[in-house]
Amino acid sequence: MRFAICNEIFQGWKIDDVFAHCARLGYDAVEVAPFTLAPHVTDIPAAERARIRAAAARAGIAISGIHWVLVQTEGMHLTSPDASTRERTARYFIDLVDFCADLGGDVIVVGSPKQRSLAAGVTREQGWAWMAETFRPSIRRAEERGVTICLEPLPEEDTNFINTAAEAVRFAREQASPRFQVILDVRAMSHEATPVPDIIRACRGAFAYVHANDRNLKGPGFGEVDFRPIAAALRETGYDGTVSVEVFRFEEGPEVIASRSLEHLRKTFS
Repeated sequence: MRFAICNEIFQGWKIDDVFAHCARLGYDAVEVAPFTLAPHVTDIPAAERARIRAAAARAGIAISGIHWVLVQTEGMHLTSPDASTRERTARYFIDLVDFCADLGGDVIVVGSPKQRSLAAGVTREQGWAWMAETFRPSIRRAEERGVTICLEPLPEEDTNFINTAAEAVRFAREQASPRFQVILDVRAMSHEATPVPDIIRACRGAFAYVHANDRNLKGPGFGEVDFRPIAAALRETGYDGTVSVEVFRFEEGPEVIASRSLEHLRKTFS
């Protein structure tokens, strides 16, 4: 397993400086939130994508993928009753696949709770079918470009649609593509009744990425979540991918968050 960290933790930093700092700390990769670079990935030209990829390579760090992919985008929704909105969203996900691949990333994390929540009057079955339809073109592009789209189950406090890992796995498997999988997020799993290690075991072979954080919205080691059994469960399932630090509360500052989170992961995964 390799360790990564999400770049939005470093608010206001140039992406080149994020790469250099995280490499010095010993991270293997950085996970990029596109909104920290531009409102839409289509605003980032090919030359800048190549420059960002080269900057990471010079720093000696990988770009694991992208997340928070619909932040600051307008008119995007995965389960909208409006067909034109879904079509626009489907086209943008193709753009996201190309952007991720151009950066050298492997994974697109799809949380997007507000942009997938079911509107009043939309049934779960309708939303399920519409979201599958919306993802279909980008799954084909992901197969072409070697990118894996990962659906993130999120708790009910975030969204009213696909709240458990089991639901996300069922949806992913119905897409019948190795390039559409699930991401397991420790904070999200902590809201389920089943213990986190047991969820991981139940999802064996169906997830391609992991977010490390605490139920308190901070990094690993900043709360009460015990990462030792989580690490053991990941090893038991044969997972050898990325474990990426994602936090939502930044009061300790990026340097402390990044260094202490990595120290805790190294200690509990050793």
